[in-house]
Amino acid sequence: LSDPLAVNVSANETTINDQTDVAVTVYNNDRALVRDRRKVKLVPGEIQLKFMDVAEQIQPETVSLVSLSDPGRLHILEQNYEYDLMSPEKLMEKYVGRDIALINKNNDVNFFEQKAKLLSVNGGPVFEVEGKVYLGHPGTVVLPSIPDELIAKPSLIWQLDNQGTDHEMEATYLTKGMSWRADYVVNLDQNTTQMNLEGWVTLTNDSGATFKNAQLKVVAGEVNIVPDRMPRREKMMMDGGGAPMALAAAPMQEESFAEYHLYTLPRRTTIKQNQSKQVSLLSGSGIAVKKVYEFRGDVAYYSSQFAPVKDQNPAVFLTFLNKEENQLGLPLPAGVMRVYQQDKSGMYQCAGEDKIKHTAKDEEVRLQLGKAFDVVGERIQTDFKQTGSNSYEAAFTITIRNHKEEAATVDVIEPMAGTWEILEKSQEYQKKDAMTAILTLAVPSDSEGKIDYRVRVQY
Repeated sequence: LSDPLAVNVSANETTINDQTDVAVTVYNNDRALVRDRRKVKLVPGEIQLKFMDVAEQIQPETVSLVSLSDPGRLHILEQNYEYDLMSPEKLMEKYVGRDIALINKNNDVNFFEQKAKLLSVNGGPVFEVEGKVYLGHPGTVVLPSIPDELIAKPSLIWQLDNQGTDHEMEATYLTKGMSWRADYVVNLDQNTTQMNLEGWVTLTNDSGATFKNAQLKVVAGEVNIVPDRMPRREKMMMDGGGAPMALAAAPMQEESFAEYHLYTLPRRTTIKQNQSKQVSLLSGSGIAVKKVYEFRGDVAYYSSQFAPVKDQNPAVFLTFLNKEENQLGLPLPAGVMRVYQQDKSGMYQCAGEDKIKHTAKDEEVRLQLGKAFDVVGERIQTDFKQTGSNSYEAAFTITIRNHKEEAATVDVIEPMAGTWEILEKSQEYQKKDAMTAILTLAVPSDSEGKIDYRVRVQY
């Protein structure tokens, strides 16, 4: 007679073949949320369910399991994550001190079997065969069976109290090893007045699992994650060619989500393990842009004497407004914008690239493309004197030479600490903030322009 108090535990397994749906939401910080839905037939009672084909970098503490079809009749008693994966080394380790078999050749066609005991695997296998110790052996090692504690794939093991039979269940978990970034391609016209923008999601999957025909979402924003205090293993033991990309037909659909932005791919896609793939994020055309040259000074110029600063090339910026009336007005996730511009033959050439931060709609985007080749600046300190213990006067002449075939407008950016006052000036200036004056100089093609000013600075 069986013990009436014994627990009826029946082994059940579910693999990816039982999967009816899978959805993946990828974050910016090497995290993804996986929702894995499967139809599973279970026997009633207290049972063990092995949920196979999950991501190898799963975070076990984030796992949840629910029955969608019969939630009131399935209860979780215990949850485990098994990751002691089968390998030749692990199999040998499990058989130390146990009997095995060695298959050897008599000649080229005949084989014979010898019984042996595996004594050690430290630095190589050590066998005892017929009372003698062999350090290694020419034969093939044959093990009688696979140890129960080793598994072929990472698996979630649930101890369940099941009062039903057929369940459509959903396992939800976070995994590391998945990330995405935004990449943008800007096609700029010859006159630098308009551009087309194409945004892409570049997705990388190193999670240890393939997600077939998945619903894909990505989240843009800085989601706070509590850092691990110990390594994963220790914790678990308790562009290339330079040509613009073609426009995509179906960009992702954007929506606000909490303090972030959620982008949903309108079609399903397969995300393979060890794969990097791109899907269209957004697009815009006919976007008005402006090229800006900046000749920037230094805060140290105003409190000491300086030798002339010659042959400086201004920085080149491309700016545009992320507004609906400018044919855009979409939240732009952080990423790299690569700018291509048409040459005189109509071919696109790389004109520079820059990173942008997460940019909300109606904000300005500012890209630094590099240094101007044909625009050259020079700064001469024409006068300097100390007027008090912490008070100075300095005068400057700034010359901008434009060797381009078209006119160039240069913003001379002057950073000044303390309390400052421009006493004399050859033209008006803009006080951008408490520490910055901007003097704008329009220079015709193949000519030069000058700015003279005197400033008093008190610290």
